[in-house]
Amino acid sequence: MIKNKKILSPHSLTVFIVFIGSLYLAEALNAAASPWWSTEQGAVRLLSNTNAVGNSQDLRLGLHFKMKPGWKIYWRSPGDAGYPPRIDWSGSQNLKEVRMKWPAPTRFRVLGMETLGYKNEVVFPLDLLSSESKRGIIIRAKVSYLTCNKICIPYVANLRLNLLPGLANSSKEESLINKFQKRVPKSPSARNAADTSVLLFGPPGNQSLRVETKILGLPSLIVEPPPRVQLGSPKLIQRKPNGKVIFHVRIISAINEKENKKLNNLNGKKVTLTFIGDINGPIEQKIPINGSKIVTKPTNTFYWTIFNMAVLALLGGFILNLMPCVLPVISLKMLSVIKYSSNELNYIRKGFLASASGVICSFLLLASTLVILRAFGQTVGWGLQFHQPIFLGGMAVVMTLFAANLWGIFEIKLPSFLFSSWGPAKQRQSMADNFITGVFATILATPCSAPFLGTAVGFALARGPLEIYVIFAFLGIGFSIPYLIIAIFPKLAHYFPKPGQWMIILRKILGLALIATVVWLLYIINNQMGSQAALFKSILLFIIFGLLILQKRRSKITGKVIFGIISVTAFLVVFNPLEIDENKKKPQFVVEKFWKKFNPDNVLPKVAEGRIVLIDITADWCLTCKVNKVLVLDSEIIRNYVNRNKVIALRADWTNSDPIITAFLNRFLRYGIPFNIVFGPNAPQGIILPELLTKTAVLSALKKAKKQ
Repeated sequence: MIKNKKILSPHSLTVFIVFIGSLYLAEALNAAASPWWSTEQGAVRLLSNTNAVGNSQDLRLGLHFKMKPGWKIYWRSPGDAGYPPRIDWSGSQNLKEVRMKWPAPTRFRVLGMETLGYKNEVVFPLDLLSSESKRGIIIRAKVSYLTCNKICIPYVANLRLNLLPGLANSSKEESLINKFQKRVPKSPSARNAADTSVLLFGPPGNQSLRVETKILGLPSLIVEPPPRVQLGSPKLIQRKPNGKVIFHVRIISAINEKENKKLNNLNGKKVTLTFIGDINGPIEQKIPINGSKIVTKPTNTFYWTIFNMAVLALLGGFILNLMPCVLPVISLKMLSVIKYSSNELNYIRKGFLASASGVICSFLLLASTLVILRAFGQTVGWGLQFHQPIFLGGMAVVMTLFAANLWGIFEIKLPSFLFSSWGPAKQRQSMADNFITGVFATILATPCSAPFLGTAVGFALARGPLEIYVIFAFLGIGFSIPYLIIAIFPKLAHYFPKPGQWMIILRKILGLALIATVVWLLYIINNQMGSQAALFKSILLFIIFGLLILQKRRSKITGKVIFGIISVTAFLVVFNPLEIDENKKKPQFVVEKFWKKFNPDNVLPKVAEGRIVLIDITADWCLTCKVNKVLVLDSEIIRNYVNRNKVIALRADWTNSDPIITAFLNRFLRYGIPFNIVFGPNAPQGIILPELLTKTAVLSALKKAKKQ
């Protein structure tokens, strides 16, 4: 006999399902986060720092965005393009007011345009005020936002979040909201507010703002203008050791064309200043523009400052002759000096003046290039040509030709018409050779900075075209001082050894020095583009050299064919036809001894914890950096001090162009390397070290930055 089993009735099953469903519903209704609203570019949701309303009418929510790599959204003042997220709360219940807060943004520069926004992840803190306390809140948010990469895509997200009445316990999302709340700019202290001023200066139609403040850390400024006013990007023009900084902000248009011509049209109007990079966190301040004492003409201080910087540029240019980075051009300089030892005084003077002219013209051409690039919104700096593989390939070809010339394989004939008044044809050709020697000496000597040079270049690039041309002209004069001295006192050339059989040996040795320069350039190409590209270019350079030897024994017709093959081969060296693996183009950072990879976002938090931070910005093309690294920074005495005092040593590789490193340098009015700086509790503003380091200088800065 089979016993009857008790089977669950349909009514009981329904009750059970409703019960289980109600549990899930209650959990969903009582959740502290809405579901993600997802797209191919990212996702957005609402967060709450509590899981219920509680007894207060004040609540804290967060609008949480996650973006996929390369995509971004915008700040409340987006810059040259884009628009910020906008929220429509009209479908909500028991919601009286919402105030959205904006964490400090990141600057983005693309195609000369500057925008402000966020990448990866951001939470906008939302302060809510309910209509009635102890009542649940139904939140319906219609979020309109724009996300951009190479293209921009607008979206409208519909988000829902219900907060029930009851005991308000902290949610697991509270820490994430608080993390971004700390990034919201705060009001300045009374002392900092007193240190800040905004002055209007310049003639009508060409006015600017001068913002002065005090920042202990990495200074960066965002200026939000009054309505219907457009401003340029703030430029740091002065930075003092005590943290005092001065920014220059160009007024592009003021209200309308008619009012733009009035001198005081912005006097008294308020701007919102957001200072990023202070050790105490971002600061926001509204302050009126002071236009009561407008400077419309350059003052004596202006001219005196330019004079001082010109003197520094002169000294820096001269010292550049003594820096390790000029090693590749020593052979060019030695040859230009020795070959004149037995010539007439007038011929000697003309030759060295031609070399000096090549140097000075090169610096002025470099200044013009920087002015044009900056006018188109491009990043400018000192030695940035070494970021470009095309430049490196071109210089490798030129140095190969110079070496072949020194070894008597190939004769370089340059345009002599520019020196038509300098004598017979043979003498004119010699002057053209000297001029081009000065040009290449300048190009190869500019990857590195020198004492005084960094300060002068930083001053020039932070200002206008006039300052750039003046400073670079004096840099050229300073670098050409050795040539100018012999041009003024040509009898000095007679003290050099007379040409003889030894000159043939010397030319071969100097040719080897130029080949060593080619190897150095290929080493940089290897680190920028990968070993495949470097090997390909090396083979082509060997082919060029072999063809030059073959050309020496050619017939007239064969010579033209060989010249054509050399031209094509040289073109392939400069413009590499191989597809380069992006993973090889930027090598991964290799941990060296006690050094860690540089990240500017880690500097101030570590200093706030009481740690000392040592930063070294280097590059494979910076020979002075290599000398500093081997003799000082990687020495045992520095390593022992770093380990003993738990110093955080960060190293940045600028071999390839990196906007993060460039922006960090610009915060200290530096546009070239080597650059070394020490931060610490006793030096939150940073202690900048000299270009040519000593162990004593580094240890002294580390001890000074340490908390006493």
